[in-house]
Amino acid sequence: MAHNNSSSKKEKTKRNSKKTAKERLREFWDRFEKDDNVLVVINADPDALACAMAVKRLLRYRVKNVTIGYPNEIRRLSNIAMVDLLKIRAERFQNLKIKDYSKYVIIDSQPTHLPSFENIQFDAVIDHHPATKGWRAPFVDIRKDHGAAASMLVEYLRAAEIKPSVALATALFYAIKVDTQNFEKKATLADAISFRYLFNIANQNLVRKIELSELRISELNYFKTALAEMKVSKKRLYAHVGRVRNPDILVIIADFFNHVNRVSWAFVSGIHGERLVVIFRCDGYKKNAGKLAEKIFGDRGSAGGHREAARAEVPLKNLLTEDEEFTTEMLKKLTTKHL
Repeated sequence: MAHNNSSSKKEKTKRNSKKTAKERLREFWDRFEKDDNVLVVINADPDALACAMAVKRLLRYRVKNVTIGYPNEIRRLSNIAMVDLLKIRAERFQNLKIKDYSKYVIIDSQPTHLPSFENIQFDAVIDHHPATKGWRAPFVDIRKDHGAAASMLVEYLRAAEIKPSVALATALFYAIKVDTQNFEKKATLADAISFRYLFNIANQNLVRKIELSELRISELNYFKTALAEMKVSKKRLYAHVGRVRNPDILVIIADFFNHVNRVSWAFVSGIHGERLVVIFRCDGYKKNAGKLAEKIFGDRGSAGGHREAARAEVPLKNLLTEDEEFTTEMLKKLTTKHL
């Protein structure tokens, strides 16, 4: 069972930030033995996929086997292109027997992020999001100032004196680009150093191919709905787009709205399955999207993120009565009273 030990986790995180890359690597490696069958757990997106590839490379000669597992369906075209072009081998959770593994690693996420993670006792957690409560692990490396977890994994590879293959370098390079939005979002010097290191190893043509795979024609209808539903008030833009086949489209729409002049907040929501998904975007200047998401939805579902970008996922039953329908006006009311 997970325990609420946020204070000890903060202390561990503080101590960890003072460690050298070689010390972190050694402690990470010490968690594994030769006959281990390792499951690397991710919520599949570019940063998580690239990091999982890096962990697989770090453990290649140190354990019996490494499998990458993810619960979400990869539907975003650029992510599908990344998996196909870089030949990333990863398995859906429903095709795996979780108990078949002896060690568990979670990357670019934390054990409380998704319900499917909560019953796994993780041996190692590596992430760049703010630490959440309600879990513990023997090895924890959380550095919330990093723009991308991929930058952290580059440090591990360099400490291990492992030069990444072209495919791995391309994945890590692309991940840093995506998670820092080409360094327009918050990033550290460490992100820039990792990015520069990968620049001459990564295949830039493959990066461009992945980047250009973004939208299906059918998904343009969601933009049509978002534009029709859009409400703007006090430099805040709200749009609820109804049911979506894949919540990634909400991220694309929110990023699009975040580029609108004189809009300081963009809130885009949609319903996926039986959950309301809300994407938060802001300029991150004197604002904190992650804290706002947690304040509004933290007690009703999962919520959190960074200063300029955040996400919440809430079961509809925690928000609505049986006959109610979620609307842009409801999204506006929910967020306005906390701003």
